[in-house]
Amino acid sequence: SFNNIHVDDQVVHEEIKSYIGKIAPSKADIVKHYKGKKPIFEHFGVDKQIKSSFGKTVTIKSGVYLIIEHTEALHVIDVNSGHRVNKEQSQEENALAVNAEAAAEIARQLRLRDMGGIIVVDFIDMSDGKNRRKLFQKLKEEMSKDRAKHTILPPSKFGLVQITRQRVRPEMNLEVVEKCPTCGGTGKIKPSIIITDEIENNLKYLLHDQNEKKLTLRLHPFLHAFLTNGFPSIQMKWFLNLGQWIKLKPMNSYHLLEYRFFNKNNDEIKM
Repeated sequence: SFNNIHVDDQVVHEEIKSYIGKIAPSKADIVKHYKGKKPIFEHFGVDKQIKSSFGKTVTIKSGVYLIIEHTEALHVIDVNSGHRVNKEQSQEENALAVNAEAAAEIARQLRLRDMGGIIVVDFIDMSDGKNRRKLFQKLKEEMSKDRAKHTILPPSKFGLVQITRQRVRPEMNLEVVEKCPTCGGTGKIKPSIIITDEIENNLKYLLHDQNEKKLTLRLHPFLHAFLTNGFPSIQMKWFLNLGQWIKLKPMNSYHLLEYRFFNKNNDEIKM
């Protein structure tokens, strides 16, 4: 079922190709020898996927995000809308849409990290019992793909869902935060490898969903240099993808990965 297998070592590439040629001759050509200058994980974006998938914060494409915390007794998952709301829908309808989207990602994260034991999920509150039943059914459908034994209890009136899940293999609990270089290594910051994706998601929301015009992005000089250097620069790619030029302003007072958005009246936009 694989389309391609990329290998960055000549000897291993030949061994794999020889093996596949014996067990499935028609598939031997899917083995490719990667000869690029960049590390193979960096070239195919594997590093970025690991950083974004196993961190404390998991962002979903629409802007909805999860906060995953681990304790000795249980795992806690908090669902956040990220202020991504449809103005044409009621609060209850928005809550159901966000919760349903989060349910699919939660089921995926449980399988991906192989989280076992007791998991408590704090969904966005819904007052309508019918919507809580819809969410429960959606979560059961998504969890049906999980081979591990599990039990799901219906949402409480506070939006809490309790899940018990059997662990299949050792839990994937990777350290993806980085030491802060400006505080002597005593603190932790979000991984820099995904910061540009985070900024771009916020820009899409402000420009397309909130119809903001003439945005200014204030940020640390190092981050400013990273976004403006090269051809085409990331700033230029944003212009081509988003249809608007984003003004970048370096701020010496900001910490390394700090950034803030300002509108045409120079008022800060809270995210």
